[in-house]
Amino acid sequence: MTAQSQDKYEMFSNRLRKVHQHLRRKARQQEVNCYRLYDLDLPEFPLAIDLYQQHVHVAEYRRNHTLDEAAHQLWLEQSRACIATVLEVPLANIHMKERAVIVDRKEQYGHFAKQGVTAVVNEHGARFLLNLSDYLDTGLFLDHRPTRQLVRQQSRDLSVLNLFAYTGSFSVNAALGGAKRVVTVDLSNTYIDWAKENFRLNNLPVKDGEFIAADVMEWLPSVKPNVFDLIVCDPPTFSNSKKMRGVFDVQRDHPALINECLRLLKPGGKLYFSTNNRKFKLFDHHIATRSITNITRQTTGFDFEGKLDRQCFLLQRDAVSPAVPSPWERAVKA
Repeated sequence: MTAQSQDKYEMFSNRLRKVHQHLRRKARQQEVNCYRLYDLDLPEFPLAIDLYQQHVHVAEYRRNHTLDEAAHQLWLEQSRACIATVLEVPLANIHMKERAVIVDRKEQYGHFAKQGVTAVVNEHGARFLLNLSDYLDTGLFLDHRPTRQLVRQQSRDLSVLNLFAYTGSFSVNAALGGAKRVVTVDLSNTYIDWAKENFRLNNLPVKDGEFIAADVMEWLPSVKPNVFDLIVCDPPTFSNSKKMRGVFDVQRDHPALINECLRLLKPGGKLYFSTNNRKFKLFDHHIATRSITNITRQTTGFDFEGKLDRQCFLLQRDAVSPAVPSPWERAVKA
C-alpha cells in the first residue's frame, strides 16, 4: 500500500471514529441501538453505514471510478477492515452491498442474493427480523424510527391502516401501542409474510384478513369510507411491478392516493404520508383537506440530520365535508 493510500484509509478511519463517538452518545441517551452512522461523508468512500446492534450494514453507492476490478475489490476489503477496526466488530458481522446512486429504497426492494443471513434487533421494545444478505435493504428503515414512535404513542384503541407496508414495522408499533385493529397492505407476498413474522416475534396475534397482499391503488377504492382513525402511507417514488396494472409515480399520483386515504379516515382522523422523492412537491390545492403540516423536521432522527431526502406530512381529515371532493366521491356522483 502506498503512503497516499494509507493516508486515505487513515482519513476514513478518523472520520468514522469521530462520528461514531458523537452518535453513540446520542444513541445511548435516546436508548437507540440501531442507527445510521455514516452517509457519503467523504467522496473517496461513497458508503452508507448502518449499525444494527452487533451487525453493520454497508451499502456502496455505485459511482464512476477509475479502479479496475482487482483494485476495486482491494478498496472494498480495506474499507471493510477499517470499519471492523473502528467499530470493534468481527469482519463476519459486516455486510456489504452495492446500490445505484438514485435507486428508490422501495422501488422493487432489490432481491439479489439467497444467503439467508438474518438477525433480530430491538427498537424501543419492539423486535424486528432483519435479512442482512439477500435484499438491498434489511427490512427496517432507520429513518422512520421517530415516526414509528409517534404511531405507537397515538394508536391506543384506534383502527390503523398501514399502506405500502414493507415488513410491517409501523403495524407492529401500532399493535404494541394498543390499537384495536391494524390492517397491513403491501403488493409483495414476501413482505406480507415478513410482516406476519414480525408480529409473531412480538407475541402479537396474526389475524385473518388484516394482512393483505394487494396493489394499494386498486385496493383502496374497494374499502368503505370512514373506517380508520390513523393511516400510514409510505409509497415508492416509482413502481412498475408486473403485479400492477399500471405504473405508479408518486409525484403524479399522490393527490389521488392521499384523497383516497382521507376518504377512509373518520372525521378528525390522521394520515402520515411520506416520500423519498428528492424533488417531491405536495400538490396541496388538489388535496381534500385544509389540515396539512410538514413534519419532516420533527420526524428526523439524530442520525439523519442534514442527510435526509425523505419528506413527511401529517394530514387530518376535516370534521366537516372537504371543500375538494376526492376522486372516489366524484366517481360516485358521476
